[in-house]
This record gives sequence, C-alpha cells and structure tokens, in this order.
Amino acid sequence: MTAPLDLDQLQSFCAIADCGSFTEAARRVNKTQSAVSMQIKRLEERLGQILLLRDGRSVSLTHHGEVLYERARKMLRTNAEILDHFSEGDLAGSIRFGVPDDYAVRLLPVILSSFQRTHPKIAVDVSCMASEQLLEGMRAGRYDLIVFTQGTDQNFGELFRTEKMFWVSSHGGRALANEPLAIACGPSCCIWRKDALESLDRTGKDYRVAYTSSNATAISSAVLSDLAVGFLPESALQPGMRVISDDHGLPQLTDAQIALMRSSHAYGGIYDALANHIVQSMGNLDQAITTEAAE
Repeated sequence: MTAPLDLDQLQSFCAIADCGSFTEAARRVNKTQSAVSMQIKRLEERLGQILLLRDGRSVSLTHHGEVLYERARKMLRTNAEILDHFSEGDLAGSIRFGVPDDYAVRLLPVILSSFQRTHPKIAVDVSCMASEQLLEGMRAGRYDLIVFTQGTDQNFGELFRTEKMFWVSSHGGRALANEPLAIACGPSCCIWRKDALESLDRTGKDYRVAYTSSNATAISSAVLSDLAVGFLPESALQPGMRVISDDHGLPQLTDAQIALMRSSHAYGGIYDALANHIVQSMGNLDQAITTEAAE
C-alpha cells in the first residue's frame, strides 16, 4: 500500500509557490529555511519530479509543480474541513482581510458588522485598496483573505459574483450633456478603466479623462458632485447616483467579476467562517439601490 503524501510538506510547498521565496515561506510555516528545503527535496524525491525552479533568489513552479499546486490546495482544504468537523471549540482568532474600496461602502458597514455580531471572538483587520495592490499584498504575505475584482485569472481566485457595470452620473446633474464627455476613473492599471475607454474609442465617443484616482471614494465624489460621469458595478452604486440608460449612446460595459483569494493556510475554521459569510452576503445583496438609481 502506497503511503499518503505528507501534508506538512504540501503546506510548505504551497507557501513557496504563493510567495516565490524559500525564506518567506519558512517564516510563514514557522520553520527554518533549511527544514523547508529538506521538505521540498523529499517531496520531489517522492514524486520523482522537479517541482520548483530556483533562479537566484526567485522561485517558480515547473509544469509538474503547477499540477501539484492545484491538487495540494484541495488536500489542504479537505484536511481543514475534516478538522473543523470534529472540533468542539469556539471560533476565535484574527484575520487579515483586504477589500477594494469600491466595495467598502457595502462590505464594511453591512456585511462585516453582521459578521462581528455573529462571530465576536474573531477579529478582522481590514485594509482597503486597489485590487492590484491587494494581489501584491497577498503574494507578500500581508493578507489571509482578499476580495478582488479581476475574475479568476489569478491562481485560486474563487469567483463568487458577477455584476453588471453601469455608467453613472449625479441625479439631476448635467455632466452627461458635456462635450467632450468628462470621465472619472481609476489609474491606467484599472481593468474597468481599460474596458470603458476602449469601449468609448470603438464607438467614436468624444471624451476626456477628467479625474483619475486609485481611491474609489474620490471617483464617486467627482460623480456625485456632477463634475464627471463614471462607471461602477452594482454593489458599489451609492444614493444620489443615476444609472445612465442605454438610450444615451454610451457603450455597454463588460460585467465585473468579484472573486475571493485565500493564502494557502487560510482554509477551515475562522477563514471559512468569514469567506462563507462574504460569499453568502454579497450573493444576497438586494437590488433596491439599482432600482432607485435607474431612470
């Protein structure tokens, strides 16, 4: 009978894959670097394949490493679920959570406050910033869980919500009538900006980028102040915004994809509690704000 794989080795392997560094991975799994190196050597010997490519200080996955990474994550998750099933203790601990500020208006006061009421022993430390920064922070080990908006083109982004993107202006404002059309949007790395501006270019719409900020609150303020037109997903719409109807000639926008990403250790227990709460709560967001904003 073949002996099962060592979950401790798989945990170290996934930590290296997540951060691209033996040194950082050793810190995350609370082992010495030499101990982690020995674990990987034994894992590679056991599987008969090279799993990691070492180039100076950087580490990357081989093809066999990518295949193992996907399956190792599933094994770690299953292990956490089994331990949870037989655990009788209360959920307690702290979670480092990152969320784009586009969603902070809805997530923080509503979803996270209800989570704190039902799980008072779990402390959630929240950071709000752009998805690109959150993804970088996840790789650097600064977060346990993040919500991000770029679909599932990142490893182990769990797509859980797709939303319509809307062109928006201020209720009763005149920004929509201006020529060229003034646009408020994120920086050049923002995927929503790229889609919106390419769509405007294809239709030949005369526009100018009047306001640029990586802060969603600043963009929303520009829209609400009637200084520019913007674009937002359903769950980021705010009172005072007007959804611009199709008959105003603005192009359709690609749907926003919202995903959850976990660190390789963030399965089971407190992490599943928060992840499941976010997925369920955002899945049940009411449609009232869209109806109120629509013409």
